[in-house]
Amino acid sequence: MTIEFTKERMYKVQEIINKYPAGKQKSALLPVLHLAQEQFNGWLDVPVMDYVAGLLKLDPIEVYEVASFYSMYNLKPVGKYVFEVCQTGPCMLNGSDDIIHYIKNKLKISEGETTADGMFTLKTVECLGACGYAPMMQLGKHYREHLTPAKVDEIVEECRKQAATAANGNGYLS
Repeated sequence: MTIEFTKERMYKVQEIINKYPAGKQKSALLPVLHLAQEQFNGWLDVPVMDYVAGLLKLDPIEVYEVASFYSMYNLKPVGKYVFEVCQTGPCMLNGSDDIIHYIKNKLKISEGETTADGMFTLKTVECLGACGYAPMMQLGKHYREHLTPAKVDEIVEECRKQAATAANGNGYLS
């Protein structure tokens, strides 16, 4: 597999790099990693990170350090839907441990695993900045708040319907 951004995506990369002064292309790393993760199957393997390092004229280790630090980057394949459940203090006090346990049992996976059908991945993450809505998780670009087992069931069903709609050629709901 050739690792190369599409022409459109490469234009976007250059647009991002050009926002920063000469010699400061490392400042473009986070958004470029997001673009890479979107294009290359939802995760960043070593060749993809090496490609990004080359584009930004960085040592590969600089890219690895950043990608491994932030939970928003996936360093192994993930499911179509990634449940990123907050596990910090306020969420824990409001039941995030119970929600994590419920998701594990419902989907029959452990933290960091993906369901056999490739549909769901469960990750625990540090604070997502929505303490007043605990327990909560991020699903794609959206927060799901005040989680209960019933709400988790609704979210799982919504994701399954969304995937079925996309598979039938009716577009992708967001």
